[in-house]
Amino acid sequence: MARLPLLVIGAGQAGLATAHVAVRRGVRPLVLEAAERPGGSWPDYYDSLALFSPARFSALPGRPLPGDGDRYPLRDEVVAYLRDYAADLDADIRYGHRVKRVEAEGGALTVTTADGERFGAARVVAATGGFGRPHRPDLPGLADFAGTVLHTADYRTPEPFAGRRVVVVGGGNSGVQIAAELAGLARVSLATRAPVAWADQRPLGRDIHWWFIRSGLDAAPLRKPWLRGPTLVNDDGRYRAAFASGNPDRRPMFTRLTADGVQWSDGAREHVHTVVLATGYRPALRFLEGTPALDDRGEPLHRGGVSTTVPGLGYVGLEFQRSFSSATLRGVGRDARYVLDRLGLR
Repeated sequence: MARLPLLVIGAGQAGLATAHVAVRRGVRPLVLEAAERPGGSWPDYYDSLALFSPARFSALPGRPLPGDGDRYPLRDEVVAYLRDYAADLDADIRYGHRVKRVEAEGGALTVTTADGERFGAARVVAATGGFGRPHRPDLPGLADFAGTVLHTADYRTPEPFAGRRVVVVGGGNSGVQIAAELAGLARVSLATRAPVAWADQRPLGRDIHWWFIRSGLDAAPLRKPWLRGPTLVNDDGRYRAAFASGNPDRRPMFTRLTADGVQWSDGAREHVHTVVLATGYRPALRFLEGTPALDDRGEPLHRGGVSTTVPGLGYVGLEFQRSFSSATLRGVGRDARYVLDRLGLR
């Protein structure tokens, strides 16, 4: 079995950025993607999703997003951008190739796909990112709840929820955006453990990401988990105004689900039709199970995206991998350069 210099798992934003950096360094990587198209999770996000950063700060290396740099691109614009980015890459991208297992054998790494193909590689970058596995917490009373429970990964449009009573769990950007959108057709509450942490979208007339980048905060290394702080919700005033109207409203997290609704923290019970979990994602790294790469919780053991337990293995696209922008379109290229440097591809 021939040994490839670099194999990348995933053709989403992280995998495409990694492939681009490798090509610029004279290495043509093999990229294996489970889906039949590039883009990772982007094609499956809800229809109205808009980036929370302007186009000028939301591009992969080597190719700016087209159009006005100050606009906030919609999901379909990002999908088209990633499709075109993949088409122009001088990389061997193979779609419909789901990786089943990665093994360390004789100083090299062996990657096996679901249909039994095997590839040897000196280096493997797991670029399936941090958004491939929806996190569905085991809420108290969940087994007894007769209503509908769905994750934001399954949400597309508000129309199916017209006239319903909906509780959205989670106070990040997506939870707030979906709650506000649903409130146009339904009665909605946002349930969170702490008040929503609002961030002005354009302080002093500049988008907040301009300030992050100019100050160096965007790429600042995260040395300790407590430096991450609360999730900030970017807002130009629309979402705060929506919550000030009373629908949606924000409430402390309910104590449990009941057969037909929720029991709030003050003991009141309320009938609820639907619970939407805006509870984030976890890395999709099942192909590394059974290896020393993961800890007991299935989380990768790494330092800045370089495995501390499996030589030749790296990661790109993990949330907070090196900075708070690591899992973003603007951050994955920076992390890809760092990881490939430390894997010996300079």
